[in-house]
Amino acid sequence: MIASDCLSIYNTDLRWVRGLYPAPTENVEGCSVLDKFERFNRRLSDWFEWVGLAGLLVIMAITCIDVVGAKFFCWPLLGAIDIVMLVQIVAIAFAASMALILGRHIQVEFLFNLLPRRARAVINSIVMLLGLGLFMVIMWRLSVLGHLLQTAGDYSATIRIPYYPFAYGIALASIPVCLVFLLEFLKSLTKKRVQK
Repeated sequence: MIASDCLSIYNTDLRWVRGLYPAPTENVEGCSVLDKFERFNRRLSDWFEWVGLAGLLVIMAITCIDVVGAKFFCWPLLGAIDIVMLVQIVAIAFAASMALILGRHIQVEFLFNLLPRRARAVINSIVMLLGLGLFMVIMWRLSVLGHLLQTAGDYSATIRIPYYPFAYGIALASIPVCLVFLLEFLKSLTKKRVQK
């Protein structure tokens, strides 16, 4: 009985994380603009996470086919390294926003927790603003790089996969990351107003 209760709680939490159901604390009818923005970004990040997961599955399949083909049939998969290299970019970039939402990124809180609450709030706001600025620059530069790769006609060495869709894809995958940083920055500002 206790195990089934824990399992149902786990399943409910997973559905909430995936955006299938509203979080238990959400009042769907009376949501603020920030809550709606957060739900939108969570859904967008969830879709992007599925793209990243598909990339991981492609990596796994290509690696298995390449290893089995090379070891048992003396026939390695042509371009396996190119495919895996490019799909890794897709897997990492498209899963980044959900990792940021779930707090799966690396944080060094060694001295941060020793600071007073107000100082932590100010530092957190500055870090979120810097993260937003960094990813906006990354999006801009990747768009420029994608255009340069497209006009130059650069492609992979063995099977000639063009590089420019991947540069545009990473730029696209950076949009929800920017939205997460923006949301966290706005939340930190509203927390400061409530504390005053």
